[in-house]
Amino acid sequence: MDRSSFNLAAHVLARATAQPDKIALAVLGPTRSERWSYGRLEAAVRGVGTALLEAGLGPGDQLLLRLGNGVAFPLAYLGAIAVGIVPVATSAQLTTPELDAALRDISPAAQVVGEGLATSSRPLRTIAEKELLTAVNFRPADYILGDADRMAYIMFTSGTSGRPRAVAHAHRAILARAMMFEGWYGLTAEDRLLHAGALNWTFTLGTGLLDPWTMGATALIPAEGTALTALPLLLKRHDATLFAAAPGVLRKLLKTPEKLALPRLRHTLTAGEHLQPALRDAWEAATGKGLYDAYGMTECSTFLSASPAGAPSLTVQPGRRVKITEDGTIAIHRAEQGLMLGYLEAGRAGDPHAPGLTQTLTRGLNLDLPLTDDHFLTSDRARQDVDGTIHYEGRTGEMMNAGGYRVSPLEVEAALAGLAGIEDVAVAEVPVKDTSIIAAFHTGPAPLPRATWQAHLEASLARYKHPRALVHLSALPRSANGKLIRRALPPLFEAHSDD
Repeated sequence: MDRSSFNLAAHVLARATAQPDKIALAVLGPTRSERWSYGRLEAAVRGVGTALLEAGLGPGDQLLLRLGNGVAFPLAYLGAIAVGIVPVATSAQLTTPELDAALRDISPAAQVVGEGLATSSRPLRTIAEKELLTAVNFRPADYILGDADRMAYIMFTSGTSGRPRAVAHAHRAILARAMMFEGWYGLTAEDRLLHAGALNWTFTLGTGLLDPWTMGATALIPAEGTALTALPLLLKRHDATLFAAAPGVLRKLLKTPEKLALPRLRHTLTAGEHLQPALRDAWEAATGKGLYDAYGMTECSTFLSASPAGAPSLTVQPGRRVKITEDGTIAIHRAEQGLMLGYLEAGRAGDPHAPGLTQTLTRGLNLDLPLTDDHFLTSDRARQDVDGTIHYEGRTGEMMNAGGYRVSPLEVEAALAGLAGIEDVAVAEVPVKDTSIIAAFHTGPAPLPRATWQAHLEASLARYKHPRALVHLSALPRSANGKLIRRALPPLFEAHSDD
């Protein structure tokens, strides 16, 4: 493969030449589905590329995507990349103030906007979703080829632990994803993969669309507004062989009255937050099929995973340049193909003292890739057994202190998750007067007596790891994609301390 003459979109859609009539995408509605063959999809992507160029955009320009879970999202995303324009994916749920905050670090030349979605207060050239969809019949643009290390797209971190950051990725990022095909998915060209997440999320965009298309498989996406309770029927009706969803989605599906009888399902994939053993056991019991979890981040495509063809627990995927440091930090080597180019940081052009500054871009933007000994140090901790098994312990800032001992909230959550009456659980260190304590928060039918949960923990956790309180909530604070917002827990403890 010539890395000096490469384009991410061309790579993803290369199967269109050999199998133009095979279904690449089905957007699943309650009564009908919208189907796109590989040939039609590739022609539409390149037609959108032509339309964007005719609208005055050019290579290197940023295009803000304000789109929902429809076919317009992948058409705009890949259409921009095909002609060298840099798409900026954003959640459809963002408000105008949130968008304004995000735009401090990026400089889009235009935006594609779906009906009814919020837009930034910054004046931007706007292309309506309906207008974009008329471009599918335009003359197909030629792919703009170049160095695989050049910028391809921008994603935002979830912001669950602070302000979202703009992450720039290169065209080469798609090459790293091939390591998941056996290292996590067990993906084949015959698979029909249904993903339950929003398309603007890295997990959904990669696992739900780009990877199946690269392999020549079929991607199944629930239409905008599809109820969670409809997923079991869609999985069965459309012969899904693989299902991908965040643990929070799986937890909710286990509570629905619909049976999870899925004869064509081979196994399920999950990522986005830590998978508790109790949830794995419950899902596998309900479906009779395996559940394989993975760990990744916006800054680097998924690189730790279990798989049906390999280890049953998290390990480093073959070919990945990742290690666990002596202090337990997950570290990614700068040569890892899936690692970001860097964070986009506004207002730092020409600053020679900016730590980690590795490249100055045009249009007044900078890339910040902080490295230590040639490694990007994540904010996540883990420990590794001699057989290579990795035990994820959580984010560095989320580790708790109990009497001088470091305690992972994930360990406490796993111990509580198996207790009857607890449906969803999260743990955090919370301030109380002039000290702090470990507190647990749960959902379920009713609050649990202290004696009940304390007796349960006696058999599984050292006393210093026990929560001092268990707070009953109607729902845990989660993002639109189901990720726990742990920093929102301490205020909830204060609000419920008198209950």
